Amino acid sequence: MSRQYFGTDGIRGKVGEPPITPDFALRLGYAAGKVLASDRSSLPAGAHPVVLIGKDTRVSGYMLEAALQAGLCAAGVHVRLVGPMPTPAVAYLTRALRLQAGIVISASHNPFEDNGIKFFSASGEKLADATELEIERELEKPLLTLPSSQLGRVKRIDDAPARYIEFCKSTFPFESNLRGLRIVVDCANGATYHVAPPVLHELGAEVIAIGNQPDGTNINHECGATHPETLSAAVLQHGAHYGIALDGDGDRVIMAAADGTLYNGDHLLYVIARYRHLSGELTGGVAGTLMTNLGLQHALERLEIPFGRAKVGDRYVLELLAEKGWQLGGEASGHLLCLEKHTTGDGIIAALQVLRAVRESGMSLQQYVADLHMYPQTMINVRMKERIDLQHEAICAAVAAAESVLGTTGRVVLRASGTEPLIRVMVESADEAVAKREATRIADAVRAVASAHHPA
Repeated sequence: MSRQYFGTDGIRGKVGEPPITPDFALRLGYAAGKVLASDRSSLPAGAHPVVLIGKDTRVSGYMLEAALQAGLCAAGVHVRLVGPMPTPAVAYLTRALRLQAGIVISASHNPFEDNGIKFFSASGEKLADATELEIERELEKPLLTLPSSQLGRVKRIDDAPARYIEFCKSTFPFESNLRGLRIVVDCANGATYHVAPPVLHELGAEVIAIGNQPDGTNINHECGATHPETLSAAVLQHGAHYGIALDGDGDRVIMAAADGTLYNGDHLLYVIARYRHLSGELTGGVAGTLMTNLGLQHALERLEIPFGRAKVGDRYVLELLAEKGWQLGGEASGHLLCLEKHTTGDGIIAALQVLRAVRESGMSLQQYVADLHMYPQTMINVRMKERIDLQHEAICAAVAAAESVLGTTGRVVLRASGTEPLIRVMVESADEAVAKREATRIADAVRAVASAHHPA
């Protein structure tokens, strides 16, 4: 059975269109409650399972939160609400409070018109594919409300932000601090607006917060990790030493140096890996994805640090890290995993690891990445009405032609997005003009096949 609703990062879509509707969220809450709370072996006799729900700042979060908690209560599950909180905070709190599962209502970096629902297990990790399939099977069954005496109840955890702030601070060395640094933090008008600035301030930094005035509709709008040019301009405007841009749910990070230069996830992953390698703290190698720049792979190889590629998506990076017994991995988009610090990607914690590296080594970001020579990449997103076969003869021919031109000096990656109705075309080449030309050729072939299948 293939998954009908779950993508690479939970269930996501446009609000008001299936499956992001209140009736579906109600049924999903019930189904998830039945599956995630089915093992009561760790609970005292007669105790209810407990599931935590957090959300980002989208206005639709109120609607989906109410529907989810109704479904969970109907299944006999108690609910704990934390309001707007970063995705990694929900993972942490689920584990710290010994709850049976955590749910995040968020569409991460997507515009506010979208929303999504994703889950964490009791251990604070993304659900396995088999568990998601089990929830989907439960969705096909009738919703049968338990007797009133067995229904779940709802409470709010008022100190959730303070708990998470302390957790983030605990990942930074106690003997170190950020005093003397002026840091701009762009919270993307999202879930970190009330936690990221205090973390940095309490570690000693002078903090200039932007993108910290969410109104329900401005999440990710011309700010945050998806629009890092806003961060770059703010760093220059305020004469800051560093800038940190997070995305709407706080699991991505992009950083800026004092001169406004931006550093993506590949750059930051290299900084953390290089520091840990030189300090003897690196365990094993580093995991990337199919989209990780060849320049990062080559730079790690020069340091004799093993490198492996997973499918795109932080859940697959996590799987590769578990398979290899490694701790460090991530994506160019800014999803960075430091498993000795947290069970999932965390933008704030990743930024702190970078700041630790530059702080304790005395090197700047520019110096750290001086020997990291990135290959030019051209990414073209082709929007689809419906899925098409990427093995179509015309598409395969375009890819083969590009690979013939690139030889050993580049790569082609063609894949369907797991979070949006897009086909992503990426061509990497030592020659930027070649990358652009071949990416355009493949994208044109994809559009032609899509038009033939779904004429306007």
